[in-house]
Amino acid sequence: MDISPAPRPVLELRDIVKTYGGVHALDTVSFTLLPGEVHCLAGENGSGKSTLIKIISGVETPDSGVIVVGGERHASMTPASAIAAGVQVIYQDFSLFPNLSVAENIAMPRQRAVGGRFYSARAARPIAQGIVDELGLALDLDADVAALSVADKQLTAICRALVSDAQIIIMDEPTTALTGAEVTALFALVRRLQSRGVSLIFVSHKLDEVLRVSQRLTVLRNGTWVATGAAGDYDRDAIAGLMTGKDIDTSRVVSAVPADAAIALEVKGLGRPGAFADVDLVVRCGEIVGLTGLLGSGRGEIAEAIFGVRPATTGTIAVGGHPVRIQSIPDAVAAGIGYVPEDRLTQGLFLDDSIADNVVAASVTAFAGRARLLDRARMLAFIQSVASRLRIKAPNLSLAVRSLSGGNAQRVVLAKWLMTNPKVLLLNGPTVGVDVGSKSEILEILRTQASAGMGVVVISDDIPELYSACHRVLIVQGGRIVCELAGDAVRVETIEQRIAA
Repeated sequence: MDISPAPRPVLELRDIVKTYGGVHALDTVSFTLLPGEVHCLAGENGSGKSTLIKIISGVETPDSGVIVVGGERHASMTPASAIAAGVQVIYQDFSLFPNLSVAENIAMPRQRAVGGRFYSARAARPIAQGIVDELGLALDLDADVAALSVADKQLTAICRALVSDAQIIIMDEPTTALTGAEVTALFALVRRLQSRGVSLIFVSHKLDEVLRVSQRLTVLRNGTWVATGAAGDYDRDAIAGLMTGKDIDTSRVVSAVPADAAIALEVKGLGRPGAFADVDLVVRCGEIVGLTGLLGSGRGEIAEAIFGVRPATTGTIAVGGHPVRIQSIPDAVAAGIGYVPEDRLTQGLFLDDSIADNVVAASVTAFAGRARLLDRARMLAFIQSVASRLRIKAPNLSLAVRSLSGGNAQRVVLAKWLMTNPKVLLLNGPTVGVDVGSKSEILEILRTQASAGMGVVVISDDIPELYSACHRVLIVQGGRIVCELAGDAVRVETIEQRIAA
């Protein structure tokens, strides 16, 4: 019988309270992190995860509660004291200097920490080389960070944290833009970090990955603690239920599409040198078709060509049975095509504008009345109607979009295109960075639109998402559609095997 004492936590948060304008972002939340463990912090957007991370890293000050790091009690942290205590956060944007080299990015915080008044490029290289060699990484220390892949930027950020003697690393949605192979490589690195005694807090909406990498997990909901336990005691459905407070249906739900249903979108021989070639695609009214493949396969480029972002140079496109010439985005919109881009923050939204203005951005001319003046009453009624239908959660529609959670921001992008009443809707990564509850609701919105006769194309590497909502799934490799799965052949395992083939 093992009677050895439990290890002392490297981090404890006891009864943390944080309010904004009288609303509890965190209400007496407690959390512990053990030496060398990966601890997942799970919850929907708005659950309090980000606030908890900000309090740990010293960006926010709690109203009450205690923070214990390495056995030392603190009423609050500052960014400097958190770093001095060995806490580092790797954010989704990595916070790197794009115009500096990998070596310079890795070494600069270390050189500043030891009190140097001047930066030394000569001293940077051995510092960076030491940690890269220790971790067994293949990073080009002389490359500019701006030229790196997402995966290599992440590795650079991890190395930078470690040379600053990080003992606690918080990773915020670290796999959002990584391929399957890159995720596997990242998790192998995480295990090496654990062997060094580093403890990690892992924040992710990808529940399968949470279960794969974490030893323990803590679930927050609406600013309160819900559960903490061994990751092996849960499955993804159980975690989703704890996050949302309700059962989330992840089963395959697709409506029947008649074989003679009208064709919403038909693409023949579409190509653009260096991107994709000989693409044939048919989407019927009422059908949701998935387009997937490894990052760089050409799947996103195909969607961008159909929408006129980077037009194809060969092939034809027809919408609703009518040939259309798409050389620009206005051409695509006029043809009845809508597009939800992969990066909603930089490509899909005007972040400083209101929810209402974003919703109507693509359809404002439809509300022009006499003398081309806007019928604002009719426009507002439509905006309120679509916002209600898509369940955009906000106190009022005059709020800036940047104030919304990821799930609500994605609903605004959807609302913008649904206001145009498109015949075809293309969605690139429609639920990236969206919590499990919002993901389920967004997929249900797509099913509803398809049932009303729209043709829907979903470009995604979220295989369970494709399985759940798509009638057919097309596999893209090397810029060509190499496989079509339909009916009972649409299975998670089959899709994964065909992508990897």
